[in-house]
Amino acid sequence: MNTASTSVKPAQPHLSTSLTFLLAGGTGLTVAALYYSQPTLGVLAGDLHASSRQIGWIPTLTQLGYALGLLLLAPLGDRFDRRNIILLKAAILCAALLLTGFAPGLGVLLVASLLVGLFATVAQDIVPAAATLAPAHERGKAVGTVMTGLLMGILLSRVVSGFVAENFGWRSVFVAAAASVAVLAVVLSRGLPRFAPTTSQPYPQLLKSLLHLWVEYPKLRQAALAQGLLALGFSAFWSTLAVMLHEAPFHLGSAAAGAFGLAGAAGALAAPYAGRLADRHGPAWVLRISCGVAAVSFASMLLMPWLAVQGQLALLALATLGFDLGVQSSLISHQTIVFGIAPEARSRLNAVLMTCMFIGMALGGLLGAQALASWGWTGVVLLATVASGCALLVRLNAK
Repeated sequence: MNTASTSVKPAQPHLSTSLTFLLAGGTGLTVAALYYSQPTLGVLAGDLHASSRQIGWIPTLTQLGYALGLLLLAPLGDRFDRRNIILLKAAILCAALLLTGFAPGLGVLLVASLLVGLFATVAQDIVPAAATLAPAHERGKAVGTVMTGLLMGILLSRVVSGFVAENFGWRSVFVAAAASVAVLAVVLSRGLPRFAPTTSQPYPQLLKSLLHLWVEYPKLRQAALAQGLLALGFSAFWSTLAVMLHEAPFHLGSAAAGAFGLAGAAGALAAPYAGRLADRHGPAWVLRISCGVAAVSFASMLLMPWLAVQGQLALLALATLGFDLGVQSSLISHQTIVFGIAPEARSRLNAVLMTCMFIGMALGGLLGAQALASWGWTGVVLLATVASGCALLVRLNAK
């Protein structure tokens, strides 16, 4: 399969420390757009006089837009100058966030939510940019740093939006988010180098090549399956945590669930070291340890029924730190593997990996809710433990 134009070679500018942190901040600010709405849904429902079922379509359409964007837009990074793709999508994301903030009613808000999801995928254009700019022997470290920015955006966006909405109103959340993306776009326009396209395939063939990449590269399939399983357990935990903490014996509010997000963020801060270890010892070695850490962390929560309330909360915080570290270290290592498969197809390879991760996240939310309703918190923990254990098996059997 000819995936690259033989007459064009991608540029390899030096990836400075300042540019690395700019890209990390860019992924965090753009992916955060997916999660700003979640803590504000209760306020939104009252303000727009919408039912809980109607208001539930806001995060659903945002996630659906993100999935569609990964499949339909992310591959364009291989076909065109990735710098132009990033700046254009950031501009449209800014407009979509403003539309959300000034939406006069639910209908406009739903359309804006879909657009936010579609163009928040700019985060998945920035990650391959970092992989392209980094020298091969430092690619794991660079991807790890940028992905830490992405994870921090995911984990802290809920905390920030909840605080801003409570003190300044829900609309101010999205106006401020639009302003942050606008500033980011200006800074990126000054600091981001140009990228030569790595393929001249027409758009339909570009999409078709996603299937060819899946069939051709076993390492891609293994990475996507293992990360999808880890994402299933990750999502099952986070989608049910607030409900569990609200019930006996804890009787805690949404702010408490946000506090556990801070514990997860602490685990994320250690994730760049996984990239350095992947550069030094190979990503396969890191993956076996990371999947094992995630599985053990999930399994440790099976001890909660035998502990006092304070002990359960302490164990919950430690487990959260552990599995967040394991899941994110695995993602960084999987991306290090995937980005090394075919440099001319990095955007498409990343699109396949992240789409499978998104499918795992969606399944985790659905199965986690069912497990909590049927078997309580123990059911959720068992689901997450089994999923991460299966991911470990995939990695142990990978060649």
